[in-house]
This record gives sequence, structure tokens and C-alpha cells, in this order.
Amino acid sequence: MDQITSHVLRDGETEITVLSMGCAVMDWNVRDRHVVLGYARPEHYIHNPASMGVVCGRVANRIAGAQFELDGVVYHLPANDAPHHLHGGPGGIGCRNWELSADGERGVELRLISEDGDQGYPGRISFRVHMQLEAGRLTWNMEGVPDRVTPINLAQHLYFNLMGRGTVADHTLRVDADRYTPNGPDLVPLGRVDPVAGTAFDFRAPVQLGDGDGWDGNLALNGGRGPAAEAKAPDGTTLRLWTDRPGLQVYTSNTLTQALPNGLGAEHGRFAGLCLEAQDFPNAINTPAFGSILCSPERPYRQITSIEIT
Repeated sequence: MDQITSHVLRDGETEITVLSMGCAVMDWNVRDRHVVLGYARPEHYIHNPASMGVVCGRVANRIAGAQFELDGVVYHLPANDAPHHLHGGPGGIGCRNWELSADGERGVELRLISEDGDQGYPGRISFRVHMQLEAGRLTWNMEGVPDRVTPINLAQHLYFNLMGRGTVADHTLRVDADRYTPNGPDLVPLGRVDPVAGTAFDFRAPVQLGDGDGWDGNLALNGGRGPAAEAKAPDGTTLRLWTDRPGLQVYTSNTLTQALPNGLGAEHGRFAGLCLEAQDFPNAINTPAFGSILCSPERPYRQITSIEIT
């Protein structure tokens, strides 16, 4: 494996450390507070059971039964969340060492080639992620250009704790979503898009996260011009997220454990962090009603997601 490299983005009161391994955000420091969970050393991201801070793919979230059919061919994928496939597999792009190039003090570009057959997927894909920091807002500009038709669905997988300690039980979360995709007990969507009214996924008004039993599910965003999501800590520290993706996975680190030495943020454990994963709908490749995630040389993958912490 090539050496893991890093670059620190700096702008005003914000410093963000980006790693080549997994295209990961290792640290996000705002006014000397470390607001994301991380590991102690870059090499800890080689074996990263929690997908801590990385860009997940080729296809983020779950693919039911670890398989899909395309043009009459059934493709079998690693069942790393048995019997399902999760976050691109055990050797997905979040587990790979990207080529990192600094773009000044506020930008960084990462590139990776995923060869045909990687984790069982068809086609060769050239991935590029450009990350830019401006006025406390980090923007991921992600693209994937395949050489043939193949599914792509990327998601950043940062664990936020805006206090830098404890759990996120005292955080509130608001999401601009009137609908969601309910899950079965295996956390795979049932194939429906239902109203959030009367469910635990009604975040249309701020919800204090300690008032629930934990969340791990996908919301169907309304797509308005304002932030898609807003989280707040008790002292007023605020996270706002914008995205061009139709879905947002809300995950409150329900099963997180201290698997590797802790970084500068909150200690790892149940409810220690909040993940807000902008994405296309989970298992869309097997659920036509969820929209297509198929990309091609003529229609490459693109995503723009921004997160601001003030």
C-alpha cells in the first residue's frame, strides 16, 4: 500500500484534516473544539469497521441479498452485513488509499480508479472528490465516470458531535423531509415511501435526540432551497447541511463501539455521534420505485453536498 497522506484545510476558525485513506475527514476543529469522531492515527483508517469519516461506495448503504440484476446478469457482492451488502463492501472505496493533491489552503482533490469487478461490481470507474472549505462550510464535489452502465451511490460518513464530548442525546435535529422509506427489521427499506407524520422519523420540527431509541433510516428530502438538515448543540453550535441528493440517512451511532484508539473528538460509543449521510435511496438498484442509480459514460455520477458548522 502507498503511504497515507493528509492535507489540512484552514479558513478562519475552522481546520479540517483530510486523509488519502478512504477520502476520510479525520478531524474537524471549530474554535478549538473537535466536532467529529475519529481515530488516533491515520493508519487506523486502514481497518475501519465503522466507516469513520470516509466516502462510502461504490454503492453506499445496503443492497438487499448482496446482489442485483443488470441487463439479465446477476451480480453477486460481498455480504459484509450478512445477508446484505453494506457501503460498497469490505474493500469498497472507503477502504482504499486515494491519490491526494492539495489545492491551496482551502481545497483538496482526491482520485481513485475502481477496476472492473471491484467488490463484484461491473465496469471501471474513475472517481474524483474535490473538497473545498469556505467560511466554515465544507463542500464535497463528487463524481464517478464509468466505462459502462453500472450503479453508483456515494455518501460521506462523518460522525458529528458538536460539543466534542459525551453523546448527542442533548443535540436537536431538524430535517426538511415530509416522507421517509420505512425499514424492515434488517434495516433494508420495505420499498415504500411513506409520510413521516406520526412516526419516529418526523424531524420537520426539531427533535431532541435523547428522546428516542436511536435512528438508522433514510428520509426523502423535500428538496427546498434552505438547508436539508440542521443540528444544534446545547450551547448553540449549529450544523447545516445542503445536498442535491434525494435522501438523507440519519444514524445516531446506535451500535458504535471503541474498536480502535480514539481521536481528538468525543469518545466512541453508543450515541456518541450523529451521521447525516446524503445519498440516493438505499437498495434503489433492487427497487425501481426509488429511482435509478445507474450511471454511464454519457451520464456520469455527480453529487454536491455541503456542511457548515458555526
